[in-house]
Amino acid sequence: MTDRPGIMYIAPPFTAGVAAAAATGSPSVVCVAATALAAICFVAACRSHGRTAAVLVVLFFALGALCHATRGMIPFPRKETASPVLGELTAVIKSISFRHPETNALLLALLTGQKEGLARDTVSAFRAAGASHILALSGLHLGIIYLIISKLLAFLGNSRAAAALRSCIIVAFSAFYVFMTGASPSLVRAFLFITLSETARNYPGRRKTPLSVWCTALMIQLLFRPEAISSVGFRLSYLAMLGIFTIFPYLEGWYPPASGKAGERDPLRLIWKSVALSVSCQVFTAPLVLFTFRTFPKYFLITNMTALPLTEGLMVCGIATAALAAAGISAPLLTGLTDLLLTALLGSLGTIASM
Repeated sequence: MTDRPGIMYIAPPFTAGVAAAAATGSPSVVCVAATALAAICFVAACRSHGRTAAVLVVLFFALGALCHATRGMIPFPRKETASPVLGELTAVIKSISFRHPETNALLLALLTGQKEGLARDTVSAFRAAGASHILALSGLHLGIIYLIISKLLAFLGNSRAAAALRSCIIVAFSAFYVFMTGASPSLVRAFLFITLSETARNYPGRRKTPLSVWCTALMIQLLFRPEAISSVGFRLSYLAMLGIFTIFPYLEGWYPPASGKAGERDPLRLIWKSVALSVSCQVFTAPLVLFTFRTFPKYFLITNMTALPLTEGLMVCGIATAALAAAGISAPLLTGLTDLLLTALLGSLGTIASM
């Protein structure tokens, strides 16, 4: 018995239809042509005894073009005013007494996406080292927050009810954070990944693959916001995840773990996983980066292997410090550690930028 075509079969032509409609720039013509093409395909599918692959591909291509021409089949709420919670979080971060003059501004950029307070030299160092993506809120930042929440909720246990409760809390907080910070395309992508993964986790009998999650999230996001196809951040985000899902497992397998706990903590294997992850992302994103920005970070491996762990530590310490500050608790050791991590991050980026 063969599997019927699923989301992995219809999402690519749907995306291609959205992209084709975006490239034409003539919504009325695209709408008429896509409607006619979809109607023809629908009639052909109904008249045939089985839905052929060709009909499905053309049908969803037409639906994708129609979706973009009508700017979304489902209305999506637009963010018009700043969130009051975002204002309170901003005030808390600004009130923390850090020794380094850039710590407050960089934490604001990493946690809220507000980069206005960063010094020009800091922004230049990130750009020159090929680490500008760290300053733009993306799946990297939501992923770190997701890991923090998961660790904090570990006390709930591993029962089915606890797992369901944990998933609900994670999805709810992720949704709140995404909309609080402006719902950028890359953050929405990360939220959809988290939602789909947590949903599948609570239905262990259902079949789920990373590529099916990728295709489902892509189609849902384009259905709600087809104009996101024009966003460079949206395309880079999905291309990077495509590399992780397709290439990374093979590269990681070149250095198989040894048996036992010692294999899990092998420092050389951890380094190799970091290298494999960076290479997997760059394989798919490099052509778009070269085409869009006419440049490519030569030292992306060094940058990712040094800046990403420091950024993760900085965000963890920053979130803990902000939470304590909001409760009126001063934590000089924690603020000092945050300053130290920031100094190390800026120092490493400066060294890479000067190479």
